[in-house]
Amino acid sequence: MIIFMSKPVEQVVIRGIIPADGSCAVFLGNEKKTFVIYVDAGIGNTISMFLSDTIKDRPMTHDLFALVLAALGARVERVVINQLKGSTYYGRLIIAAENEIQQRKIIELDARPSDCLAMASQQSAPIYVSQEVWDEVEDMTDVLQGIEEERRKHEE
Repeated sequence: MIIFMSKPVEQVVIRGIIPADGSCAVFLGNEKKTFVIYVDAGIGNTISMFLSDTIKDRPMTHDLFALVLAALGARVERVVINQLKGSTYYGRLIIAAENEIQQRKIIELDARPSDCLAMASQQSAPIYVSQEVWDEVEDMTDVLQGIEEERRKHEE
């Protein structure tokens, strides 16, 4: 467990992205637990492209945002999935800006978790989940392992 700004968080990684009826299931987790956030199919595809370093002909929206950040001397430092209300997750995009005019500045923005995950995967930034959310989510490790085993069987 890590503590940011006096709030405990768990570091997670994207462990899998599975298409699901017009959306994508993004499996986030670590060695302790895995949970799922459902995102729009387009964002799921974008995250997959970033994770696989797919070269694109033209910048996509998240690429454009990253280019603007870079032009301003900023980058995504980390993202935090910080709240869960019902079945809706909330996220924070933490941006670090540093240039010759000002000292280092940290900017925290409210953002959809799907955009947070896309930006984190695009910029290789760490992903955190608040302890409050972590304690509330159901462990889906077995589900992900089952899906991966089925996929391997079909590939053979």
